[in-house]
Amino acid sequence: MKSNLTQLTDNLVLMGGGHSHAIVLKLWGMNPIPGVHLTLITDRTHTPYSGMLPGQVAGFYDFEETHIDLRYLTHFAQANFYLDTVIDLNLENKQIICENHPPIGFDYLSIDIGSIPQKSSILGASDYAIPAKPVSQFLTAWEKVKTTIKNHPKRSHTITIIGGGAGGVELAFNMRTCLIDLLENANNLTINLIHQGNHLLTGYNHWVRQRVHSLLLENGTNIYLNETVTEITPNSPYHYTITCDSGLSINSDWIFLVTQASAPQWIKKTGITTDKKGFILVNDYLQSVSHPDIFASGDIATMQNYSRPKAGVFAVRQGKPLFNNLQSIIAGNKLKSYHPQKFYLSLIGTGNKKAIASWGSFGLEASWLWTWKDYIDRKFMDRFKDFSSISFDKKNNLFLDKNKTNKQLNDNNFMLCNGCGSKVGSSLLTRTLQRLEINQKPEILIGLNSPDDAAIIDISEQELLVETIDYLPSFIRDPFIFGQITTNHCLSDLWAMGAKAHSVSAVITLPYGVDSIIEEILYQLLQGSLKILKQYEICLIGGHTLQGEKLGFGLSCNGFILPNRMLQKSGMQPNDKLILTKALGIGTLLAAEMIYQAKGDWIDNAIKSMLLSNKKASEIFLKFEASACTDITGFGLVGHLVEMMKASQVSVELDLDKIPTLTGATETIKQGIISSLHPKNLENKTYLTVDKNIETNPNYGLLFDPQTSGGLLASIPEENADRCLQELIKSGYIDSQIIGTVTTKSQNITCLINY
Repeated sequence: MKSNLTQLTDNLVLMGGGHSHAIVLKLWGMNPIPGVHLTLITDRTHTPYSGMLPGQVAGFYDFEETHIDLRYLTHFAQANFYLDTVIDLNLENKQIICENHPPIGFDYLSIDIGSIPQKSSILGASDYAIPAKPVSQFLTAWEKVKTTIKNHPKRSHTITIIGGGAGGVELAFNMRTCLIDLLENANNLTINLIHQGNHLLTGYNHWVRQRVHSLLLENGTNIYLNETVTEITPNSPYHYTITCDSGLSINSDWIFLVTQASAPQWIKKTGITTDKKGFILVNDYLQSVSHPDIFASGDIATMQNYSRPKAGVFAVRQGKPLFNNLQSIIAGNKLKSYHPQKFYLSLIGTGNKKAIASWGSFGLEASWLWTWKDYIDRKFMDRFKDFSSISFDKKNNLFLDKNKTNKQLNDNNFMLCNGCGSKVGSSLLTRTLQRLEINQKPEILIGLNSPDDAAIIDISEQELLVETIDYLPSFIRDPFIFGQITTNHCLSDLWAMGAKAHSVSAVITLPYGVDSIIEEILYQLLQGSLKILKQYEICLIGGHTLQGEKLGFGLSCNGFILPNRMLQKSGMQPNDKLILTKALGIGTLLAAEMIYQAKGDWIDNAIKSMLLSNKKASEIFLKFEASACTDITGFGLVGHLVEMMKASQVSVELDLDKIPTLTGATETIKQGIISSLHPKNLENKTYLTVDKNIETNPNYGLLFDPQTSGGLLASIPEENADRCLQELIKSGYIDSQIIGTVTTKSQNITCLINY
């Protein structure tokens, strides 16, 4: 019988989330090559579109309008997403060296990491100037500038821009547009523009240069030409002096650096051939002249046969040729030359919703040019937001795939989720176990007869053995991060019992593929797991591997516990306060990501939560005499709380408004996006006492949301609760909240929800 499984055969890594790579990812999602293990390494989740940034500075656009969501885009391309900063290349071993990940192997590599402003020649620039790139850091600094001026509208403020090219000029125009609306008097704002050349906009025609110069003078900008900045020195925490080689001295509150583009210094040290300025030298195929398995595009690349400025228009134009040649080299086909245009249209926004056009010797100023530019920019950005070829029909619960017939996802019309959302329901599990005859031994203190987060076996008079096992199919396209999250998730059962972890054995499912790629995935996965294990001096002592359709990982965990320090689900007492250490929403957010309804920063925040270990929280709960504890995983908050209520024979009251939620989870649950385990978790509604209108509150739905590497839920004596909460927050569990109270001892348990 012929297998339909695809084997991984080629390892392609995209380094950097620039314009060219954004286009490559979009085209790849539309036309993938089966068997290619595609990975994007980027130091940010959102990449800015340079053409709209001046408009964002002016306030014409918001963040989402000017940024491409790379996590969203890589999901469309079915690519891995590694959020990290590259610091070196080991070309001999074909490895990428990052700040946080272990070395990442590649068969083919494409580099699109942009450039940074040149500042090495200016003493003090690294400490006191704000470079225009990286854009994320620039925008953070710009927000602080706006906040300061908004809070002090009567003061005088001075901004100096070093660099009179197109970038510096547009900043001067658009900064003024934004800031004068924040001041009581426009005369309180001074903007200086310093440029080395004898005229602004070097490389532009005479009319454009003169017109821009005149407009800047008209709106009050001070222009200093033929000036080379040599030093920046601080006069006070918020005031600096700029010194030029001519002797000119200028005081300024903020200094922005928009000077000539330069390459990161580490690039040249790798041994790849560069030009004199350190940019990667490429041929007409955008292929390194020294390393044919490496490609480069955008600002970081210099074409050997063409002299072109570092401009975003070329990075955009290089996207499709780069995509074609990456696919061609993998398929063994002939590469095609890319010939950049000699002249290109430049549209300079003047901050008043007008623009100046420059094309060779042609120049024109008009308001309709800005409207045209706005249309072009928005149309470009729409390419990365409308994935209509793969979408989810929420009305009919259909998954629409460009390569498949529309189909229902499963018999229950819910999405088949991964992570802890892939568990079977608690009632099904209970019914099955009740049908079985399972041998028991007296030394098994906690097992299937009295289930808890982990089993406890009496092995000596001093210590008890604690055992648990968990396994997750991959839900995140980064095996290093997946390894960390799964390890936290598996160990959490031990922490919930108050145990000290000792050792683990691994169970790993690896996708089908050639040895080199499978070895790379396994290496990244285990390095992630070991990162967590080493923190707590836990030994990996063995395991088992097998191959399947997709990556999966689990751990059998062993630990020890003192009888008088044991936490269990039973033990809750009336008047105890219930404390939850992490926010809810993992299940709905991961489900939303599957159907392109989650924002990248929502998933970033969810991952950050899952990477937070419950170890310290367990220690804090023991310190403040917790009477009972469990971890919140697949059965959701209510499911695990009901287990505690049954074991303790108590009723509780929950305050719905106090329950912490992850960013974006309320929005996705409002849209009806739920995990495939969610409907099974709803069976626990029978234990709830609620107002009929409460189900309209979106946070109510999150009570049944399955969590992966979720937080701990503990009952704390009332007199200790506030101090316990303060220590949890101080220790990094910033979402911790007192969410309810244990009310009465009762065989007829009930959970009353207030809001």
